[in-house]
Amino acid sequence: MAMWNPWRGCHKCSEGCKYCYIHKGDATRSIDTNNIIKTKDFDAPIQRYKIGKHKGMYKIKSGETVYMCFSSDFLLEEADEWRIQCWEMIKERKDLHFIFLTKRIYRFKDCIPVDWGMGYENVCVGCTVENQMMVDEKLTIFNELPIYHKNIILQPLIEAVDISKYLNKVELVIVGGESDANARLLNFDWVLAIREQCKKNEVSFAFRQCGSHFVKDNIKYNLHVRQLSSQAKKANININFPKGNAN
Repeated sequence: MAMWNPWRGCHKCSEGCKYCYIHKGDATRSIDTNNIIKTKDFDAPIQRYKIGKHKGMYKIKSGETVYMCFSSDFLLEEADEWRIQCWEMIKERKDLHFIFLTKRIYRFKDCIPVDWGMGYENVCVGCTVENQMMVDEKLTIFNELPIYHKNIILQPLIEAVDISKYLNKVELVIVGGESDANARLLNFDWVLAIREQCKKNEVSFAFRQCGSHFVKDNIKYNLHVRQLSSQAKKANININFPKGNAN
């Protein structure tokens, strides 16, 4: 696994951004998250070793999964002038599998390269939604887009949702709660309902983290951030289907 953040910074754009960990972390360091800047690792996928026994070889090894823009959004307006270079690097590294998440799926058609066609086989796009309004607004768009690999990200999930009619060609649904002292609660019943929708449609499902305020069997738990992922793992409710089963 590798991380690639060609730029940093972002703007809050939906209810799911309310307690964004990037904005919170930047605030503690007096950094303005709304300032979008290129990073020194802008060309990370094509960086090569200049000396030593690996001289001339790519620093990111063939076969790696590369997580993109996890301190930003790949479809940000401010990044429009840089994105075409990113697509060129992605095309050059067909031996890598790139994944990016976005809250701005409505910009997707304006941000793809001219040769996108039905999608690049080495790119997976995750559409992030948090409530039913965003589910219906964004997944309606997502459902019709030509993307080779599609994931739906419900993190943070802040209310019960029905995504069943948007699961066509989706490979994975990820669910998680909100992390903050003032976080909105996550009800385990909501998680199980989404799991059932995925199971019926043979779509893989992953419960990634509980919420700081978590309800299970009508009992409310207040969890520390370090417990969120481990407690979700203990639930043991993930489902894996072969990718070819995406309906």
